[in-house]
Amino acid sequence: MSYTVLNVAYPLTPVGEDAAGGSEQILTLLDRGLVAAGHQSLVVAAEGSSVQGTLIPTPKARGKIDDGERRWARKIHQHLIRDTLATHAVDMIHMHSLDFHHYLPETSLPILATLHLPPDWYPPEIFRTERKNLHLNCVSYSQQKACPKWRSEMPVVPNGVDVIRLETRATKRRYALALGRICPEKGFHFALDAAKESDYDLLLAGELISYDVHQAYYRQEIAPRLDDRRRFIGPVGFSRKKRLLAEASCLLIASTVEETSSLVAMEALAAGTPVVAYRAGALPEIIEHGRTGYLVSNVQEMARAIPAAEKLDSEECRRVARQRFSSTQMVGRYFEMYDRLLERNSVRPDLARTARGASWLVSW
Repeated sequence: MSYTVLNVAYPLTPVGEDAAGGSEQILTLLDRGLVAAGHQSLVVAAEGSSVQGTLIPTPKARGKIDDGERRWARKIHQHLIRDTLATHAVDMIHMHSLDFHHYLPETSLPILATLHLPPDWYPPEIFRTERKNLHLNCVSYSQQKACPKWRSEMPVVPNGVDVIRLETRATKRRYALALGRICPEKGFHFALDAAKESDYDLLLAGELISYDVHQAYYRQEIAPRLDDRRRFIGPVGFSRKKRLLAEASCLLIASTVEETSSLVAMEALAAGTPVVAYRAGALPEIIEHGRTGYLVSNVQEMARAIPAAEKLDSEECRRVARQRFSSTQMVGRYFEMYDRLLERNSVRPDLARTARGASWLVSW
């Protein structure tokens, strides 16, 4: 028997292999996993998204992304979700966006909301909801620990990446890489300072979105630090990202917020590249200090760790990634969670049996 899962993305950010955001990348992997297992995947996401299932597109942003644009997009999302539930035999709904509470549908179907961002970025009301069909889950243990207790606490499902596609061999070059959406909380200016202090080249790759705060951060903190050896190369697709990761001496992560996970750290390890990162949130759950990278506390420690990372074993990084960060494991765990939620809701409980067994899911 097949199931139909409605995955709901953030309204204004495309989903697909080349997506910049973590939640969009996880949704892409889940969509692919559902289709590969013979289930139906419906995806409400921004126009231009690339999915394996059926895309139900939200129109592209009409201009600068401000509060008015967000309200407009949420309203469209609300209508699209309602119309999809009226026209498709949906079995459950999986929400992936920070603002999911703005367009929660009125339905008795089970709804799972994965919290991809720090708990205090969400309104506290979501943790006090009386809706018995709404369930929340975290993507790391540090994130779960930071959350208020709530009525229906789901098991943690750690994120994963496509380790098979990322695993590659390349000649290492003497540069550090920083990769991600260009915004203040990623602390890329610290990475640039550390690379300069250690006398290393640095490539900064990522998307600069037309949010005022992101644009101001680039102008004030990033642009003044760029030179012939520290360069911003803009957004990169999957193939180029894979090559950059494989060739880099190390990946730098200088986040200024408590990271709930780090897909780029997992991707780097899968490509055989160690990670030098601040001790922020879930990063100590991903990086094994002295084995797959280094955990540091400031620019000076990061600068010292960059040359030290060259001595770490690339094959060990790949082995750890295969063992711990496989997207196949992540998708299987979500399938098990779907199965239990559907069973509670008196829906055919056979989804997880298409995954890798049910031994991981404890009683909850």
